[in-house]
Amino acid sequence: MTVLSTKKLSLSQKNLFLNTGLSLVEYDAINIEFLDFEFPEKEIKNAIITSRSSAKAIIERQLKIQNCFCVGEKTAGFLKKHNFNIREVSDYGSDLAKIITEKYREDNFTFFCGNLRREELPSVLKEEGIEFQEVEVYKTSLNKQSFPQEFDGIMFYSPSGVKSFASENKIKESTAFCIGKTTAKEAEKHTENIIIATKPSIENLIVTVVKHYTQKNLK
Repeated sequence: MTVLSTKKLSLSQKNLFLNTGLSLVEYDAINIEFLDFEFPEKEIKNAIITSRSSAKAIIERQLKIQNCFCVGEKTAGFLKKHNFNIREVSDYGSDLAKIITEKYREDNFTFFCGNLRREELPSVLKEEGIEFQEVEVYKTSLNKQSFPQEFDGIMFYSPSGVKSFASENKIKESTAFCIGKTTAKEAEKHTENIIIATKPSIENLIVTVVKHYTQKNLK
């Protein structure tokens, strides 16, 4: 059994595949380029941060933020390590938008994002009349690559990753393992054979893959 990861994994993440009988192929389906952005305000009251890439850009710029509203435990944990105050965390942008509309309706927000950011969160904030400004801090581009072989499973971490892989390859009979619902929605355009991680994290996705094939081998 061979599994393709559309993101290069860390050593500790790759170790989760040890003694599983699975062969791992990996590449980066997307490239991230940090942008040179200016931010005049000395301190930001409320920041919406939906990815680790946005978090990295904020840390690099040494921005001061009173309250961070995050998508993803990993993003929140990364910011917390750098002494940022985490006000709210949710697994998905749509869930965070709901929290903001219910509890922080009167506040203003700065949304740090990439060029291919999802519409769910900003569209809800606009509909609800919540004031926010977008600051683009990184650019995502597709790293298109063609593979001659088929894979038993393909691990996807973002809708952009699905688009990148599918632009040069067909998913065919492969199982698409998706980190979350928004990624799965993009994968649905190419296959019905989809499994979503129980929690949107890389480690959880790997565990989902390993568990799937372990159970399959036991049958």
